[in-house]
Amino acid sequence: MEVVYKTENSDIATVYIGDFGNNRFAEFVESVQPPLPAEKKWVLIVSTLFGCPVGCMMCDAGKFYGGKLSVEEIFSQIDYPVLKRFPDKRIISEKFKIQFARMGEPALNLSVLEVLKEFGNRYYAPGFVPSISTIAPNGTESFFEELTILKNDLYGKGNFQMQFSIHSTSTQERDKLIPVRKWGLQRISRFGEEFYSPGDKKITLNFIFSGEMELDNKILGDNFDRQKFIIKITPVNPTISAVSNGINTVLKKVKNKLDKTVSELRQEGFDVIVSIGELEENRIGSNCGQYISSFMKSENILCPEGSYTYELEKVI
Repeated sequence: MEVVYKTENSDIATVYIGDFGNNRFAEFVESVQPPLPAEKKWVLIVSTLFGCPVGCMMCDAGKFYGGKLSVEEIFSQIDYPVLKRFPDKRIISEKFKIQFARMGEPALNLSVLEVLKEFGNRYYAPGFVPSISTIAPNGTESFFEELTILKNDLYGKGNFQMQFSIHSTSTQERDKLIPVRKWGLQRISRFGEEFYSPGDKKITLNFIFSGEMELDNKILGDNFDRQKFIIKITPVNPTISAVSNGINTVLKKVKNKLDKTVSELRQEGFDVIVSIGELEENRIGSNCGQYISSFMKSENILCPEGSYTYELEKVI
């Protein structure tokens, strides 16, 4: 892999565009969480597919699909920022998270499992916490079965973060937002019962919040164990896809509804995280669903308000 472009604010995040040859490009990200330095918390977000075949309505990476990254191609995205910051591969960050979530649905690539198996042989990283964010496509049962074994063997006792992208408690809305066959709420709940062990992090159910999509506390309460699942609410990031599909979050306009929703979920007994993050990451292009290569190729598409204002720098 050769890194050819980047957008950067070193105090927050850097997006790298890697050239893997044969006209194959993928993006990966490194970020910190101000005011914490990288020695306290450092996050990498890597791609697992070239593009994505799912085509979620709010994600720019779903505009094409060019295949799976190999084990070594995934590791090359990890090596690049690690060797710049920790050349001996001794990653001393107290919390070092790798999210397999930049481009591509990770459950569609078994190489992700091989990376998780091999990671400890390549790096010294006592603070390492891998994170899988998935829509749980139908037909990927073997991925999740092996992931459960891996988690228990290598990443138990709170050293793994499992997240399902739900986005709506309405089956019709979910099918519109995520237009592929996937697990329903009951299937995700059954998997969680098998996956979760005492001492693990709670399994995250992630919802983008626009103020329009259904987020029914009673449906969640009927399906999910409060002791094993946590609810995470995030705004819709201003991606090209989200804007063109009319999906957006204006936090000031939906604040009352958001507060009411959070209150109802907590009354139902769920822990709730409202994750807004650094808005500057939208301008850098490092937030979830953003894909700056798509913007580069879309000369006739106006840049969504609030995103993609950083200049692409050529890496020599």
